[in-house]
Amino acid sequence: MATVIQPYDKPPVFISKILWLKIGHPMSLVSSKRYQRLTKIWSQLGECLKTIIHDDYPEQWPSLLHWIKHNLQGQQVYGALYVLRILSRKYEFKSDEERTPAYLIVEETFPYLLSIFNGLVQTANPMLEVADLIKLICKIFWSSIYLEIPKQLFDANVFNAWMIVFLNILERPVPSEGQPTDPELRKLWSWWKVKKWTVHILNRLYTRFGDSKLQKPENKAFAQMFQKNYAGKILECHLNSLNVILEGGYIPDRVINLTLQYLTNSISKNSMYQLLEPRLDMFLSEIIFPLMCFNDDDQKLWNDDPHEYVRKGYDIIEDLYSPRTASMDFVSELVRKRGKENLQKFIQFIVDILVRYDEALIENKPYRKKDGALLAIGTLCDKLRRTEPYKSELERMLVQHVFPEFSSPAGHLRAKAAWVAGQYADINFSDQNNFRKALHSVVSGLQDSELPVRVDSVFALRSFVEACKDLDEIRPILPQLLDEFFKLMNEVENEDLVFTLESIVDKFGEEMAPYALGLCQNLAFAFWKFMDTSEADDESEDPGALAAVGCLRAISTILESVSRIPHLFIQIEPILLPIMRRMLTTDGQEIFEEVLDIVSYMTFSSPTISLEMWNLWPLMMEALAEWAIDFFENILVPLYNYISRSTTHFLTCKDPDYQQSLWHMLSSIMADKNMEDHDIEPAPKLIEVVFQNCKGQVDQWVEPYLRITVDRLQRTERPYLKCLLVLVIADALYYNASLTFRVLQKLGVATEVFNLWFQMLQQVKESGIHVNFRREHDKKVCCLGLTSLLTLPADQLPTEAMERVFRAILELLVAYKDQVAESGKEENGDDDDDAMDGIQTDEEDDEDSDNEMGVDDEDGDEAGLKLQKLAGQAKAFQPDEDDDDSDEDFSDGEELESPIDEVDPFVFFVDTIKAIQVSNPARFQNLMQTLDFHNQALVNSIALHAEERRAEIEKVKLEKAVGP
Repeated sequence: MATVIQPYDKPPVFISKILWLKIGHPMSLVSSKRYQRLTKIWSQLGECLKTIIHDDYPEQWPSLLHWIKHNLQGQQVYGALYVLRILSRKYEFKSDEERTPAYLIVEETFPYLLSIFNGLVQTANPMLEVADLIKLICKIFWSSIYLEIPKQLFDANVFNAWMIVFLNILERPVPSEGQPTDPELRKLWSWWKVKKWTVHILNRLYTRFGDSKLQKPENKAFAQMFQKNYAGKILECHLNSLNVILEGGYIPDRVINLTLQYLTNSISKNSMYQLLEPRLDMFLSEIIFPLMCFNDDDQKLWNDDPHEYVRKGYDIIEDLYSPRTASMDFVSELVRKRGKENLQKFIQFIVDILVRYDEALIENKPYRKKDGALLAIGTLCDKLRRTEPYKSELERMLVQHVFPEFSSPAGHLRAKAAWVAGQYADINFSDQNNFRKALHSVVSGLQDSELPVRVDSVFALRSFVEACKDLDEIRPILPQLLDEFFKLMNEVENEDLVFTLESIVDKFGEEMAPYALGLCQNLAFAFWKFMDTSEADDESEDPGALAAVGCLRAISTILESVSRIPHLFIQIEPILLPIMRRMLTTDGQEIFEEVLDIVSYMTFSSPTISLEMWNLWPLMMEALAEWAIDFFENILVPLYNYISRSTTHFLTCKDPDYQQSLWHMLSSIMADKNMEDHDIEPAPKLIEVVFQNCKGQVDQWVEPYLRITVDRLQRTERPYLKCLLVLVIADALYYNASLTFRVLQKLGVATEVFNLWFQMLQQVKESGIHVNFRREHDKKVCCLGLTSLLTLPADQLPTEAMERVFRAILELLVAYKDQVAESGKEENGDDDDDAMDGIQTDEEDDEDSDNEMGVDDEDGDEAGLKLQKLAGQAKAFQPDEDDDDSDEDFSDGEELESPIDEVDPFVFFVDTIKAIQVSNPARFQNLMQTLDFHNQALVNSIALHAEERRAEIEKVKLEKAVGP
């Protein structure tokens, strides 16, 4: 009778009907064909169940567990197991506090589950459906133990009962009858799936409890019991199961991989290694080494689908299934942990293979074994490069056993030769001709008739480029290399290809200028191709998506290498604009950071910012408002470039109105009470950019920006953000002190703001290091803002307040001078004392260096800063988010260009004081009379230093005017 689900059914009734659809036929009455059709329906219904269970259990559906228990004891076992699998998976990755329902599930169902499990495993001549039931139980067990072993299993008798069944499955061969002959169907066969899940579970238990030394106190006894009673038995079963390989039998790749993972993890444990050691020589030579060799499946794939061969060879996910990768890991771990006993023996085994290969007639040469031997040599490169006597023999080994294979008739050996050569490209060649020969052989491989050889040659070339000490070895063939690269990129979607290109660009720097346009054209073309492939595949981790990201990174590397050649950017811009336009929308969410890097280079290094580039501003603002707040730091860099490098357009354009656009974005972010302090740090930095670059032209924005700044300052807790917000006020004072002071008074916060500011200036750690304003940039901005405050009339700045400001400026100038001097010492390696004569401070005797203050580089006043790379800009904009008072927050890094770079704080201070002396002599005289001897001496010394700085600045200007 058909089951009808009415719309008025309550959820429990609805689910019961779904379950009846799913399990309404007893297993024994279902034919195999009927069973196969039902499994497709069940998978669809399972998705419905999964959604409802994840949303409603246990709150809205508390009776579900009772239903499962009831049906585990009845005729609908498959349905009950299926639902229990979904239920257990809900809690697989949950934290301890969220796993409470999972413990109840285990307590209520595992006794029934174990009974069913036992009965199924003992079934004589079982049908395929039995394997599906066992597989479901294994999956339930896996989800239940993945993060934490349920307390019920800590009972030795209960755990032993489960382990007996798992070991039974592990020891028994899978049924021979009914195995598919098709290789793809065979590895998916249910009985092999049972074997895989069993090995998977035992690996997980071994990973968790194989070493009692790593256990929590409460788990030590259980771990010791597991090691004593089960770990060795599992190892023996694994070794025996792999003997099938010796007999030419079949084991799925994933099962071999998991089995070898267990054995690899056993190497470091003495008790397990003692079990492994007697069989180790045979195991290495008869099982591990053959798995490392090129085989029939490899040859078939090489011939039939070389693109797939390349993809599998460089796909990290494939490594999880690859017996070859697991074998390489086993050998690596063996020589790393047990090298004293095994390295020499294994190398001798490999040498014997190489010798027999050399001695064999051409028609009888064991090419596949030579391939495995070279793979072993490449796998052990880290160990061999630092271990004598092998270290001294590496060059001879390459010449004798690797170089000849560059011309091997076997394509896979030509590819392996390139790979091994790349592994050892950075050794010290006693004869540079050998390095040169290897390099040229790898380059020749780029034109090989076989695609996998060309790909392996490209990857090997990266190592040679990075190891090359004389670029003249590569320079003459650079055009050829680049041409071969892009031919290959048209054939293969692989991000590693682009890494080699990046290495070349990085190595040759500005020498890439003649090729920059062509490189960007080819990379842009490849990017669109890879993106189209990625969208068609609709997979986030497909090779096309990764290769597309690689293209963008390579473009950024090229733009950085030619950043001192502005005219190139005019030619490159039309090529990259389509990418930037589209990928600054939601289409580019996965590559947004890489696209912003390109926008940053284009807005920084172009001679001017074009209107087409300005059209990207709204796209970034829209993204920031809707979904890209996590990229605020990255967006900050191009926005800074727009405002600072194209200030007139920013101020005059009204369609769109960029000033209004910026205000709308900054005000909404600064006012958002749900945003954490560290998330909004780019906002005050952008306000600083406006005030510093638009001096005298944005009076109408002073009050709005100060209002949101003060509002956020009153409720922020993060010290670094407080500093940034106070710096906005300092910039506003430097922009227009009188207007800013009136606004602060209007807002009723003038006294509060300045009290906080002076308090922050005085805060020090126990070591004497100042807590706030620790960058050179911070001190300079504070100096300029407070100095501007001195120009206010007495009715706005009374004498008492003026004295306080004056003293604060003196302390800041001294600290700034010391910090700049220390940065200069670090940069020049000069340890000579360069302190300003006559200036003494409380900090002078402090033994803490400026490094402890997080100061990395000087503020950026020097002329050469114009060409600082945008990577440095981004660094300067990105404080450490993990520490509320991190030194990284207060690091200058590589500061951005700013109009205040041309303003020397000492000269500005002295000129301001002189102006006061002329305009209001009495006020000046009163101020000087309030100073004690120490502060008067500071004033005189600062005045002398200001004149020195003035002379230095004039000298630099003159040298610029005259030229080199």
